[in-house]
Amino acid sequence: MFLKKTIFLLLLSFFSFNIFSQKDTTNIKIKKTIPLQQGTYAPLKPARAAFYSTILPGMGQIYNKKYWKAPIVWGALAVPTYYYLINNKEYKRFRTAYRLRRTGFQDEFTNDLGVESVSLETLERAQEQLSENRDMSLLSGVIIYILQIVEASVNAHLIQFNTDDNLSIRPTLMQDPIQFDTPKVGFKLKYTF
Repeated sequence: MFLKKTIFLLLLSFFSFNIFSQKDTTNIKIKKTIPLQQGTYAPLKPARAAFYSTILPGMGQIYNKKYWKAPIVWGALAVPTYYYLINNKEYKRFRTAYRLRRTGFQDEFTNDLGVESVSLETLERAQEQLSENRDMSLLSGVIIYILQIVEASVNAHLIQFNTDDNLSIRPTLMQDPIQFDTPKVGFKLKYTF
């Protein structure tokens, strides 16, 4: 038991050489107050950008003065809209042919002699596939619509941060102030803003 306590105290004293405390900054008086810049943070700006993007896709990006993003949003929303319209048109075409054939009438896939170029099973599978493609186009359009709203809001948040040229990182090497006899060198990153 005595040996365990001795080892513990030795380890504690060994590792305590490398522990440094912070300087007490409560006694330092501030001589100069930092003036607050009025109007640098507008808490309603992200909500307004999201609202504009909800009303008209791409308008939130224009509100954030990121004009080059608006055509990207419009193009990204045009692609699923185009595929939705094409798949819906083809779905209705095959659905009409299927209904006509089930009731015994001639459809567009049956010629004048009564020869069917497409079977009834093929009409059913085409309807299922086109319906699935149409739904996926709609889902991808909704996802892109929501993402452009989120992007406008996040961009409006990030615009308000200070990103001037005074941001810097200065690596410095420092020696251990307690142990002078053994050369120890540490690495310190100091950033200022």
